[in-house]
Amino acid sequence: MNTIKNRIVFALALCIGVACSDDFVEVTSENESSDNYFNSEEDYQQALIGAYDLLQATYLNVMIGEIASDNTLAGGESANDVIGLQQIDDMQHTPVNQQLRDVWNWMFAGVNRANYILQYQDKTDFPGKNEVIGQARFLRAYYYFELVKFFGDVPLVVDKPLEFGDQFSVERTPKEEVYDQIEADLIFAAENLPATQEQAGRITSGAANALLGKAYLYQEQYAEAATALEKVINGPYSLVEDYASIFEQEGENGPGSVFEIQYTDKEGAGFGCLQCSEGNVAVGFNGIRNYNGPVFDSGFSFNVPTQDAVDAFENGDIREDVAILDIESFAAQNGATYVEGYEHTGYYNRKYLARKGDLNTGDQNLTNPNNYRSIRFADVLLMAAEANYLKSNSDPEKAKMYLNRVRERAELNPVTENGADLLDAIYQERRVELLGEGHRFFDLVRTGRAVAEIEGFQTGKNEVFPIPQIEIELAGNNWEQNPGY
Repeated sequence: MNTIKNRIVFALALCIGVACSDDFVEVTSENESSDNYFNSEEDYQQALIGAYDLLQATYLNVMIGEIASDNTLAGGESANDVIGLQQIDDMQHTPVNQQLRDVWNWMFAGVNRANYILQYQDKTDFPGKNEVIGQARFLRAYYYFELVKFFGDVPLVVDKPLEFGDQFSVERTPKEEVYDQIEADLIFAAENLPATQEQAGRITSGAANALLGKAYLYQEQYAEAATALEKVINGPYSLVEDYASIFEQEGENGPGSVFEIQYTDKEGAGFGCLQCSEGNVAVGFNGIRNYNGPVFDSGFSFNVPTQDAVDAFENGDIREDVAILDIESFAAQNGATYVEGYEHTGYYNRKYLARKGDLNTGDQNLTNPNNYRSIRFADVLLMAAEANYLKSNSDPEKAKMYLNRVRERAELNPVTENGADLLDAIYQERRVELLGEGHRFFDLVRTGRAVAEIEGFQTGKNEVFPIPQIEIELAGNNWEQNPGY
């Protein structure tokens, strides 16, 4: 299958948030000037693939979405192994945190690449250009949505890249205005993209409507969320009958995948530029430490599920063994060996563990080909259930219908409760259906349940992460830090 994994490396400089020396400023670029670019459809398509490229760096966002929650512990080799993740796990993170700075830089790099295209969207006409622009606007919305989830108010720049020096004049924009732009971008994308794409990994109208519904849900605009999400429910997606197959290679880009980030093991990577990896870095980080045995490959034992997460599954839920690898039981049955890492719980995130059979391109722990299922159809059904229950003209029967479609696939009895019990059932279903997929922390925050579920969580502070301190300094100390940091 032709996929967007086979990308073109398209280098774009992002200086905001990066210390650029005078030597850098004075170097004459050997690259083609942007003023002389965008003269053909091929130029737009190459730039578009460059904008897709930063999606692969969202592996870190996914890990943090679990580690910051009650689902997993940071793990690793020791308490000082990637200290930034350990601090996030303990709710002791500060504005000086490399992983949070990476999220900030990498997501703004994605915004810049999309804006680079949109700056020149009117330069050259060709058949199907609105579809290219729709993809660029979806990508800008996706990166900004990640930034708002993590940091709240962020600088909003539209249709031009952030350039060196802009950081002194660009203010943090209220998140409500950022969401307005996200909605506008996604509405345009939904109206101009096809329902299906020949090239796997390309954005569809369904992906745009799904992310639009999610953005509305995060703003508690439930009626609007229900409307957008039901457009996705109407097709062409379906629940995959074999739940266990979803996270295997044969399950990639299947009928339940609304939006999937593509990874490949064809190119190597190193720790000096993790965002440059074409592979899913999180998979190696999640992996079983010093593992030797069948089925899986070794890794670094981060992001290990808690006993509480395991206990969240009902008896008979077929999803438990797909989401959770009980390493002690598995090793005893298969003659495998491994080393216990820091905060060892006995469990691993099986959905995103390295499997045997890939190319093992060096560094093999950084180049795993496991795609990330960013938006699954089951997620859409559960968001629609929540939105239909919470909208002003509540429709609990429709909410139960969507919820029970997910439960039926898991071979569980239907939910019959009403009222607050129904809402709790929807929230619980999101936890077990999506466990290990990076949604839990943000679900707890947006529904006001984080303080009750996350040890050390402080209301009025930990709903967002701190703006990296160096970014504030580079902006001439013109930005206020998030409260409590």
